[in-house]
Amino acid sequence: MFRLYRDIAPNEFFVVFGDCAQGGTDKNFVVFMSKTRADIPLVLSMNGVAAEMTPHLQQALVWLRKQTGVKPIVALERSMGGASAMHDLMTANSAGDYTIYFAKDQAGQITDKLGWDTNVFTRPKMLGEWLTAYNSKMVTIYDEEIQAQHQTFIVSKLGKPEAAPNTHDDAVMACAGAWQLLQSENPPIRHHNRPKPTRLRFHV
Repeated sequence: MFRLYRDIAPNEFFVVFGDCAQGGTDKNFVVFMSKTRADIPLVLSMNGVAAEMTPHLQQALVWLRKQTGVKPIVALERSMGGASAMHDLMTANSAGDYTIYFAKDQAGQITDKLGWDTNVFTRPKMLGEWLTAYNSKMVTIYDEEIQAQHQTFIVSKLGKPEAAPNTHDDAVMACAGAWQLLQSENPPIRHHNRPKPTRLRFHV
């Protein structure tokens, strides 16, 4: 289910992106990408429906906050149960251990939609930019399943980037989404305790 490839360090900032499934042979695949170190030290790969995966993901997000001291940001692709799973993650976040991502419109404005909205506008951009990053080895990938899926990810005769027949692309989509978050999201600003200003009192 979880695969961890190195120790998680204090002050690391993680962007977390998941491609959800609704059973069958597809998987729920979540990548935990470190913006601090530009690698993917943790992945969650799980069969079943998104609702079964969500509690495990929530626990991992809380654990990540405790390890790093920094709130990670999480986004699930909204289709295949992802929107409902995002709502569950938001409901379970009473302690504020992680940040919930809201989809953005074409103008880059934040909407009220929980999670990432993959559509005809966002899909080509996320896959094209991730292909460049992957080929340039801008992110260190330790996981064999991620690497294997990238080897079977093709451009179809219709010009659509997708998994080859009888293969899967959930890990590729998760990486592409995480790369988008890595470009746009930053760790929360920490507010240090500042001394309160002293009021001057004039006596007449």
